[in-house]
Amino acid sequence: MASLQNSLLDHLIFICVSTLLWSIGFGSCAIIDHTLSSRTVALFIFGDSTVDPGNNNYINTIPENQAHYKPYGQNGFFQHPTGRFSDGRIIVDYIADYAKLPLIPPFLQPSVDYTNGVNFASAGAGVLSETNQGLVIDLQTQLKNFEEVQKSLTDKFGEVKAKEVISEAVYFISIGSNDYMGGYLGNPKMQEQYNPEQYVGMVIGNLTQAIQVLYEKGGRKFAFLRLCPLGCLPAFRALNHKASGGGCFEAASALALAHNNALKTVLTSLEYMLKQFKYSNSNFYDWLQDRIDNPYKHGYKDGVNACCGTGPYGGIFTCGGTKEVKDYQLCENADDYVWWDSFHPTERIHEQLAKTLWNGAPSSVGPYNLEELFSVDEEKLTIGYMVDDPEAQDHFSLLK
Repeated sequence: MASLQNSLLDHLIFICVSTLLWSIGFGSCAIIDHTLSSRTVALFIFGDSTVDPGNNNYINTIPENQAHYKPYGQNGFFQHPTGRFSDGRIIVDYIADYAKLPLIPPFLQPSVDYTNGVNFASAGAGVLSETNQGLVIDLQTQLKNFEEVQKSLTDKFGEVKAKEVISEAVYFISIGSNDYMGGYLGNPKMQEQYNPEQYVGMVIGNLTQAIQVLYEKGGRKFAFLRLCPLGCLPAFRALNHKASGGGCFEAASALALAHNNALKTVLTSLEYMLKQFKYSNSNFYDWLQDRIDNPYKHGYKDGVNACCGTGPYGGIFTCGGTKEVKDYQLCENADDYVWWDSFHPTERIHEQLAKTLWNGAPSSVGPYNLEELFSVDEEKLTIGYMVDDPEAQDHFSLLK
């Protein structure tokens, strides 16, 4: 009996040692998989007013770039206006909820815990530093702020755990609209320097470099909110009100489409070139256009006018009365509207879009949906996959 017990003990020790060696350098095992599958996946957010939770509350900017006053946030989910350009929540709030994360805090909020991620977005920001320069936190500065978070995580958890958090995290990027609206269409000098194709190429080139930075720092899973039909914003309809039926401003929508098509091409290339690069890309343009054109089909009553604003289509950006023009009108029920203010959709649109990105049809989101990106890859059990691929810089050089 003692001999059998010793034999079983030796066998058990062999299994445990083999499992340990396997887990730290040679593969995966079921025990470690169970541990990883329960691990929280952080969410890091970069972008503009579509995803800004209130970073602009803490900077010196103009009233048009802030939303920490009524009627923003009026639906009661938050106790007071937070700086979100919505009547309530925004898309990343819902995504965090679906991923079983708390609300992701703004980077500039004092005493922020970065464990579950952080939101760097700034209303008015663009891919290009020249867009609303001096009034926003541009994308390059957002990336520098991420470096601070990375260092903080390393100080808190140690290098190995911090790399694990960074590698498993999802990087949500929603930016570009301001580059085309104010940065190009509202900037005659920029239009003189670049034709539309050249300008789109410059924006996409800078966005690609930003993705490169995050990849080289360990990011592997990315989600992108493509641009909406910009010309159909109430603000652009108001500018284009002399057109037949107050139609969309086609020049703006054409730039958005060109941007989206170029981004799609870049992401396809990156997936091919970069090891373990995964991404989710939304067809936000067509998704929102359908709700603008067919509001009743999706439970809305108005896909054209803003709930909060003044002038034609509510397109004069006065919501809240803090801007140069103080007068504004407010609808009775924001849930009936696609547009909350002259530039931004209602909370209900944010919620529907978040559901689509989380587990929607391949026609609306792909090649991965967000639910898949937030699932921990159980095959990756060593820290080696978290270290930057030495071939990555060579691959990126092909894209420049």
